[in-house]
Amino acid sequence: MNSFKWAIVFFLIIGGALGYYQISDQSLLVRSIGIFAIAALAIFTAFQTDKGKQLWQFGMASKAELRKVVWPTRQETVQTTVLVMAVVAIVGLILWGVDMVLLKTVAWITGYGGS
Repeated sequence: MNSFKWAIVFFLIIGGALGYYQISDQSLLVRSIGIFAIAALAIFTAFQTDKGKQLWQFGMASKAELRKVVWPTRQETVQTTVLVMAVVAIVGLILWGVDMVLLKTVAWITGYGGS
């Protein structure tokens, strides 16, 4: 029975895509409403299969786990952001310094570039 439902999903998607272009003389709004309706029907049909039910249960379990997450406060978020930006700036300056030293060294050894 699942194979039959997946076949229906497949044909709905293909039929919706083909139908979208077959009625190209209609307004974009009409075509968009039609494609969204067919997509909703395909999704509904897919959720009637065993895999679809497992996906729905996974989504509900994920939602329950998301409620258990302890989110940082605004102050913690701002402090962490400032710290990350400071570290990035420091590392950037260090890398710029190393690059300048290497550039000058290579210029001195080869006699090219590095003003």
